[in-house]
Amino acid sequence: MLAHVLAGDRRVIARMLTCLDDGVPGSQEAAELLSAHAGRALVVGVTGVPGGGKSTLVNAMMGIWLARNLRVAVVAVDPSSPVSGGAVLGDRIRMSEYGAHPNCFIRSLSARGQLGGLSGTARAAVDCFDAAGFDRVIVETVGAGQSETAITSLADTRVVVCPPGLGDDVQAIKAGILEIADLLAVSKGDLPLAEETARDMREMLTLRRAVKNGAWTPRVMVVSGAQSKGVSELVAAIEEHAAAAGTGRRLAANASTAAQMSDSSDGPIPDAGPWLAHLSSLAQRDGLCATLGISVTEGGPGRAVVRMTVDARHMNFNGGCHGGAIFSLADSAFGLASNSHGALAMGIDAHVTFQVGIGVGENLVARATELMRSHRIGMYRVDVARVEADGEETPVSNFTGTVYIRQEPQAKRQTGSVTNGLANGAPVPDVYRTAKD
Repeated sequence: MLAHVLAGDRRVIARMLTCLDDGVPGSQEAAELLSAHAGRALVVGVTGVPGGGKSTLVNAMMGIWLARNLRVAVVAVDPSSPVSGGAVLGDRIRMSEYGAHPNCFIRSLSARGQLGGLSGTARAAVDCFDAAGFDRVIVETVGAGQSETAITSLADTRVVVCPPGLGDDVQAIKAGILEIADLLAVSKGDLPLAEETARDMREMLTLRRAVKNGAWTPRVMVVSGAQSKGVSELVAAIEEHAAAAGTGRRLAANASTAAQMSDSSDGPIPDAGPWLAHLSSLAQRDGLCATLGISVTEGGPGRAVVRMTVDARHMNFNGGCHGGAIFSLADSAFGLASNSHGALAMGIDAHVTFQVGIGVGENLVARATELMRSHRIGMYRVDVARVEADGEETPVSNFTGTVYIRQEPQAKRQTGSVTNGLANGAPVPDVYRTAKD
């Protein structure tokens, strides 16, 4: 099947995407093989609030690229119902103009309760299109709020769509989704408040920290997908950003993480012990970890794994494991991972979902992974699972969190500070300091 995907066979691509989305046996191996052939396509993330005009704008952008004889794929993520679990998958309705074009492929995915604005298989779908030879892959997220920022770790260029009349100026300067934008597109540009909103966005950018080393400076553009106003200029800006920042950034990030966690000749890196000791020291000084019996089993730069055995301390009045206990387990992993680098990280946003109930005697594990970390903002995902007797794991909860990073020298924090429920201030392992200083 892989050879046919690489050759661009549309029917096989469709079957591969279904296998990846359904998680059939062998899908993980297929995703890894596809990733090895990816890295050429420009991945454009389009995100913003519900009803902001994302799909209409994506349709207009597709038309421009298709007219240039480029192959364009779209991964459109729709929210899933918390009641039925189903999804309308209606984004493609506004993209029907090019649905039958031979150089266009539109795939809808259900978020399936995944937090952050994407589905759990969006990355694999992007890699599939990339490996299949598509020149542009557009990822449209679910309607997003201030904290749905998972697109940051996937897209080469991030376009945040802002409809006119976002609210007061305070809303415009809040950290979150607006901070991840390479391009801010004020949509529905034919409406009266469009220019005023664009002016607010430009003022917001002046309040951001100055960009160093000649890096890309975010731009604000007024567009109208329905009237094709400003879309050509937006596409030109996307191409300009891609020329400056490059493509395949998601793959480079994965390679960097893998390099930190393993050594090509000697297996696990020898500094795993100091990392584990560092994170364990943080957890041991945390009152809630001690009270709930949360322990650290693995750790590294930007990652942490913690465990907890459920007993009477964790039960609620209905006889099940308290949701707050599960949240605390996930939040502890979040706090450890975000503070693993040494710089003080303070949680500013968190979201959690629960899938199954938990009883006394069951063992839970929470794995925190760093999705993105800049000089001021870090984003993390935590997966909580129940460890079965045979070693298999059953998903229990998903947690996403965002932190604000204070760049204080380690020497200034010897007395410790509390963040995300974790006392920070212990020395960072020497091996990390040596690698970074």
